[in-house]
Amino acid sequence: MVRLVALGGEELMTGKDLVLCSSDILHKINGIILKVLLIVQKLHQEHKHVSKRDIYYMEPSLFIDQGCVDQAIRGVCMILKCSRHHLNIVPAGRGLVMGWLRFVESGRTISCIKSPNTAYSIPACVEEVEVIESVAQYILVVEKETVLQRLANDNFCKTNLCILITGRGYPDVTTRRFLRLLMDQLHIPAYCLVDYDPHGFDILSNYRFGSMQMAYDAKLMRVPEIRWLGVFHSDLAKYQPLDRCLLSLTSEEKKKAESMLLRCNLQQEAPRGGHLLLCAF
Repeated sequence: MVRLVALGGEELMTGKDLVLCSSDILHKINGIILKVLLIVQKLHQEHKHVSKRDIYYMEPSLFIDQGCVDQAIRGVCMILKCSRHHLNIVPAGRGLVMGWLRFVESGRTISCIKSPNTAYSIPACVEEVEVIESVAQYILVVEKETVLQRLANDNFCKTNLCILITGRGYPDVTTRRFLRLLMDQLHIPAYCLVDYDPHGFDILSNYRFGSMQMAYDAKLMRVPEIRWLGVFHSDLAKYQPLDRCLLSLTSEEKKKAESMLLRCNLQQEAPRGGHLLLCAF
């Protein structure tokens, strides 16, 4: 007989209790996944789209927290071997785009060209984007909204025929899928400008290889042809930034850099100089 005993010697559970406990947990998980499947079925029947957050508020007592919903959705995608957008579940997009671009979303024309230095929200449902037109010569992806805003203030797009995109840090699904769509439709090069730190390089990796959490869906969102524009280690000597502009890496950031070096995609397909960037830390 297996027994679970507390530190004070008091018996908490027997082997039979543990089996029943595991059975209850499994039943709970199956119930959550089944509920998500029923919601997805209804969405398709009614031709509607919702966000992950909307699903949580449909049954908050069952789902417990948002993380529970996210895991259930990933599980359903793996079971059905499909992408999240096929379930009619769309993220609450946070990405921004500006520049020489015009497209139609759900019958509504979004004309960034009229004011190329004004940022527009990236559409939440990429499937509804059509009639993409542009005279841009390239796409520039920047890590942060502050960088995008600085370029807007400098009227960067007024003198450069380009499209600017930011995911406001780590890119969400919508931003990556929108970038993939532009690449497929416009056939122009894309460049990525990120901070010179492990997080910046990880963000670049998200665009190029896809995220680790959604590896099953990487082919539909990754942009392997995106080019790393910087910042490079050589830029420190070239531009000689002030000391107050530099920050020392924390122990957590150093651990992140070390763990990233072990990733198979970085070992095989890392952008030129990527290994040197991480080793420089």
